[in-house]
Amino acid sequence: MIEARALTKRYGDTLAVDKLSFTVQPGVVTGFLGPNGAGKSTTMRMVLGLDAPTSGDVTVNGKPYAAHRHPLHEVGALLEARALHGGRSAYNHLVWVAQTNAIKRARVDEVLDLVGLSEVAKKRSGGFSLGMGQRLGIATALLGDPKVLLLDEPVNGLDPEGILWVRNLLKHFASVGKTIFVSSHLMSEMSLMADRLIVIGRGKLIADASTDELIRRAGASRVRVRTPDADLLLAALSARGIEAERTDDGGLSVGGTTTEQVGEIAAASRVVLHELSLQQASLEAAFMELTEEAVEYRADARPGWEHHR
Repeated sequence: MIEARALTKRYGDTLAVDKLSFTVQPGVVTGFLGPNGAGKSTTMRMVLGLDAPTSGDVTVNGKPYAAHRHPLHEVGALLEARALHGGRSAYNHLVWVAQTNAIKRARVDEVLDLVGLSEVAKKRSGGFSLGMGQRLGIATALLGDPKVLLLDEPVNGLDPEGILWVRNLLKHFASVGKTIFVSSHLMSEMSLMADRLIVIGRGKLIADASTDELIRRAGASRVRVRTPDADLLLAALSARGIEAERTDDGGLSVGGTTTEQVGEIAAASRVVLHELSLQQASLEAAFMELTEEAVEYRADARPGWEHHR
């Protein structure tokens, strides 16, 4: 478990993290989201004792990170996958890390096999691709068989197979009771990976909820309908005070109701349906709505040539 209480960090006049409190529970994958400059990296560094809080505190399994005798048995972390000696082989890098935390050498072979690097274990890590570097970073995080995993952008540089592997790996670890805290800018992946989300902006907590709840709260879902009797269904919905509009592809988009209610109204009106589905708001849309006031840097979405007309 990770517990942050009124966690605050100042760099001179800059308030990077502002009285941030949250708990990351074991047994679920918890996502950590926020715009650039929101304070995510600073928060993760404070969890690991790499930065000292200006005030407040954060503990891992009941203690500050530095108070654990062998911290890699408690917390496995990936903050910067390329933060290693490029002249060392993947095997030697892991052996060196293992020796600093009283981890048996046999565990090195286990994690190399787990992340799919056994065949290149003796090659210099400086020649690794971005994806291979990510796998080595994950292997390092797993080395101590920790109770807590803290990962920043773990799927960066991975191909689709690798992304699926990371997703399933983290879900497995959560299912056996480990605490998983993962940050990423890939909203589509976070919607599939994370059971719970902590969202921050300008160093403050914006939301702490299940992924499904956050999407429902931030973006209204709509019911999509395709029917050859669109006019009849529109009239029937309108008679019951339900808002509906035509879509560009000839379907209907119905708000403020459920698929069950639309289906019952269609049946009562003898309307044939070719499609009836719930169109859930995306995590990306929910995130953009939640963090709209917390974005530090904004870019003009218009192509540059339009400014010179």
